Amino acid sequence: QVQVVESGGGLVQPGGSLRLSCVASGSIVVINVMGWYRQAPGKQRELVATITSGGSANYADSVKGRFTISRDNAKNTIYLQMNSLKAEDTAVYYCNANLRKPLGVPLNYWGQGTQVTVSS
Repeated sequence: QVQVVESGGGLVQPGGSLRLSCVASGSIVVINVMGWYRQAPGKQRELVATITSGGSANYADSVKGRFTISRDNAKNTIYLQMNSLKAEDTAVYYCNANLRKPLGVPLNYWGQGTQVTVSS
C-alpha cells in the first residue's frame, strides 16, 4: 500500500513562518508530480504549489514570493516553506502525490491534511 503523510502544521502569528513536510511511502515505482493544496472553511480545495521530479515548480498567484516548494527525490519527500504568513493562509493543507505502483498506472494519492492557522 501507499501512504502520504503531512506534518508541520500549527498556529503562527501573521508575518510568521512555518515549514510543512510530506512523505510518500510504500510500494512505489515512480513519483511524478507532488504538490500542496489547501482548503479553508466553506471554500473549495485549491492548488498552492506543485513540483515535478525534475524540480520544476508552479505556484498559485496568492503565494508567489512567500512560499517555496522543494523536493528530495531520494526520500520521496516534499517541503513547503511558508513565510510572511497571512490570516487568509489559514486552511487545512493537503499533500498530493501522483505516483505509480508496480504493475499499475499513475494515480493521485492524498494525505490526511495538516491544519495551518495564522492568527494573533
